[in-house]
Amino acid sequence: MHPPESGVNVKPMPGYLHMPSNSRLLPQADMNKRPVTDQVIFLDRDGVLVEAIGYLSDPQELKIYPGVSESINALQERFYIIVVTNQSGVARGMFTENDLLRVHTELVQVLSEEGAILDGLLYCPHYEDGPVQEYQLVCECRKPKPGLLLEASKKWDIDLKKSYMIGDRWKDIEAGRCVECKTIFIDCNYKEAKPKNPNFTTDSLL
Repeated sequence: MHPPESGVNVKPMPGYLHMPSNSRLLPQADMNKRPVTDQVIFLDRDGVLVEAIGYLSDPQELKIYPGVSESINALQERFYIIVVTNQSGVARGMFTENDLLRVHTELVQVLSEEGAILDGLLYCPHYEDGPVQEYQLVCECRKPKPGLLLEASKKWDIDLKKSYMIGDRWKDIEAGRCVECKTIFIDCNYKEAKPKNPNFTTDSLL
């Protein structure tokens, strides 16, 4: 694991946002490193970028899938890359927002060492039946609701109709459909309902 002071820094921002210091969405970002369009790829985290182990809270347990860095390197030439992820483990009392920040810092740093950039990570910490009262609510940001995508659109003036949502569960695809993103379903053969009418289906991000 990387020490927190090394590599790319990740700062918590209002609106349940973790912002990497190498994000191309920052005002001071190098214009030459920005993508050739203003379109966005929204990525779910668990099951798409990293192994879904259930309530990941320790950076040492982070396992990035093979081909993820290669995929993002190819995508980032044309698109901004934003992670949108449900993290109800916060509301369930299984980890804190600070623990989540540590995990995201490790993810950003490992990917950046391989030239792959995450421009932002938006997360939903809520769960209406969770024991942590601060996060115990029915929100608009927990997928399949599209609140995280709408927040990104508002913050960075993103045209959602020209953007893509990529996920491994029906909730990801439904969130994208709600705001007219194009949707790509990564079919991991889970024993659950399949999404309705994704634009494309594949078996990995690569």
